[in-house]
Amino acid sequence: MIEERFDAIVIGAGMAGNAAAYTMASRGLNVLQLERGEYPGSKNVQGGILYADMLEKIIPDFREEAPLERHLIEQRFWFMTDRSHTGMHYRSDDFNEERPNRYTIIRSQFDRWFNKQVQAQGAIVISETTVTELVSDAYGKVIGVRTDRSGGTVFADVVVLAEGVNGLLGARAGLRPTPKAEHVALAVKEMHFLPRETIEARFNLHGDEGVVIEAAGTISKGMTGMGFVYTNKESISVGFGCLVSDFAANEETPYGMLENFKTHPSIAPLIEGSEVKEYAAHLIPEGGYKTIPELFGDGWVVVGDAAQLNNAIHREGSNLAMTSGRLAGEAIFQVKSRKDPMTKQNLALYKKLLDDSFVMKDLKKYKDMPALLHTQASNFFLDYPTLVSKAMENFLRVDGTPKIEKEKASVRAFRQKRSLTGLVGDAWRLARAWR
Repeated sequence: MIEERFDAIVIGAGMAGNAAAYTMASRGLNVLQLERGEYPGSKNVQGGILYADMLEKIIPDFREEAPLERHLIEQRFWFMTDRSHTGMHYRSDDFNEERPNRYTIIRSQFDRWFNKQVQAQGAIVISETTVTELVSDAYGKVIGVRTDRSGGTVFADVVVLAEGVNGLLGARAGLRPTPKAEHVALAVKEMHFLPRETIEARFNLHGDEGVVIEAAGTISKGMTGMGFVYTNKESISVGFGCLVSDFAANEETPYGMLENFKTHPSIAPLIEGSEVKEYAAHLIPEGGYKTIPELFGDGWVVVGDAAQLNNAIHREGSNLAMTSGRLAGEAIFQVKSRKDPMTKQNLALYKKLLDDSFVMKDLKKYKDMPALLHTQASNFFLDYPTLVSKAMENFLRVDGTPKIEKEKASVRAFRQKRSLTGLVGDAWRLARAWR
């Protein structure tokens, strides 16, 4: 394939892989990046959220050319039943700042742009290439990769695994375990195209302002999951995700759950009259801090979703991916600049940098939250949303019924669903997980 030996090989051209490749190439390292898709971003056809601060640390002037959709000025959180939602939202004109904090993006467009910046820094990028296995020396140190191309063995001082949560390469090499079904969510998304002025009227937006809606409740049928809506310039990304283990146990289909979400009385008017042009599914790591595998070894490091670096509680993934890729690139550069070998001991610098960053600090702080939500899914996604909805309806419906009778009815409904002891226990566990 290529006879040249590289300083580093990056496997994958998503957020983490591009961040790692850019960081190393921009510092003068000889980098090869391999992507199995037709082009970088070809497998990511849907929208997502970009966190500006993390990309600014890599490409400070990215706003000048990056394909950005809308900067987010409003976040809505909905607690849903089958016919209602109880919500809270935060909207601030402060987010209409000169350098906005968050944007919606179309991943296929953005990843392709990001990778062009990688190539501009001198990295060699080869698409439509699947890495079939890691190559190790007699002592077990990773020294390169073998691909599906003819003569496809390529050597490097270090290999960066940015292959995503379901990447098999690291698992086959025994570097990390295969993620369990209860630690991975399957999210499905659709792109609903509408005229720009229609989107802005329905979401009360002006110019490039954007809104995100995140919803949980009975819409997930007692499973751990949620729906979401992102506004783009001329489209709306609508999606739904649940744990893979829950899909299997409940015999529900991802597409069926998405259809149910789209037809909800609170969602349907937002996408009415739209044209659906894209549909895709994506696996997301949901296990949190306790499922993070070993992140480095002799001749290798792992970044992004492949390292289970996803903050499910705050729905953050791309920022952790970019930061882990950048820090891996910086660690490798430092080791290389000292002319030290890429041993496990030297590559431990990557873990130290990651531990000192917000990535590990946030994941460690909420390490108990994923397990709590997964084990108490029926309470949080069925019982409590129903109780909240009923209480709000009783409070707002004026029909001549004395308020004392309505209050008693709400208490009776609560008692039928959950005991006081159960509620206090769930509240205590939730508080501990958040502390």
